[in-house]
Amino acid sequence: MSGAREQVARLLALVPYIQARREVSLEQAAADFGVGPAQIVKDLNVLWFCGLPGLGMGDLIDVDMDALEGEGVIRVSNAEYLARPLRLDSSEASALIVALRALREGADDHVRPIVDRTLGKLEAAAGDGAALAARVEIRLPRQQRRVAELRERLARAVEERRQVRLDYYVPTRDESTERVVDPVRVVTADGHTYLDAWCHLAEDQRLFRLDRVSSATVLDVPVQQHTGLRPRDLADGIFSPSPDDLLATLRLAPSARWVAEYYPVEETEEADGGALTVRLRVGDPAWLVRLMLRLGASADLADPPQLAERVRSVAGQALENYPG
Repeated sequence: MSGAREQVARLLALVPYIQARREVSLEQAAADFGVGPAQIVKDLNVLWFCGLPGLGMGDLIDVDMDALEGEGVIRVSNAEYLARPLRLDSSEASALIVALRALREGADDHVRPIVDRTLGKLEAAAGDGAALAARVEIRLPRQQRRVAELRERLARAVEERRQVRLDYYVPTRDESTERVVDPVRVVTADGHTYLDAWCHLAEDQRLFRLDRVSSATVLDVPVQQHTGLRPRDLADGIFSPSPDDLLATLRLAPSARWVAEYYPVEETEEADGGALTVRLRVGDPAWLVRLMLRLGASADLADPPQLAERVRSVAGQALENYPG
């Protein structure tokens, strides 16, 4: 299964990849991108309808489908504009400068120098756009400022290798817990900032979302050594399915097909009327219950039956809170 986000990322890389080689075999492209040849063909069928605004035949990227079907070779044309230098007008430049300044306000000490260098080059080239952006006052929301301050404090604890005492809210149990952790690193993924740390309460490595931390006290205690402790690879998202996790089967109505693109699934099967059956690993059954309640009548949990019964029970309890 290739989700929409993975396909967009692949399409953005596919055009310059082909342009650099003039032509490439379908098998080679599939091997280089780590997908099957059928998926590359699907990507090319999408690419055929991409291009400059106007949507006329001369505005769209051209894929030589005859060469693809006859020789198994990929050739594209009318995509030369992708190699042109980016040109911004004053309003576009000012919007980008304002966005970078906002990013700088919430960035950590490692990111700020990179943003500063980018801002310096952009402001020097933007002219009127830089002057326009200078009139905009950057004010981060209170929660975002709090997370930014917390991130800096925890980043220093990582550098100084000191333990931290956290008051942390656990949404699956709707409770706050106090725990001592050995911080490994502060990382951002999927739009949130996390502390990757060894938790002495759980006696295992955990990720703590900073907007769920109500307080963090850096202790005068050095971190301990833990076997196998290392920074997590979050390139594929926060949740990494394990073969030991629960395998669930969901039947999704057309309006709920987004689940297969948003969450890592192991298998998909098309059904009548645009419906989709998916199988995915679940690390926390309570998460799946919440997802099913969110989806409502647009999804059905086919397996495991005991969890499906739990969903029906929780839904029934919720309905009892409504009069009549």
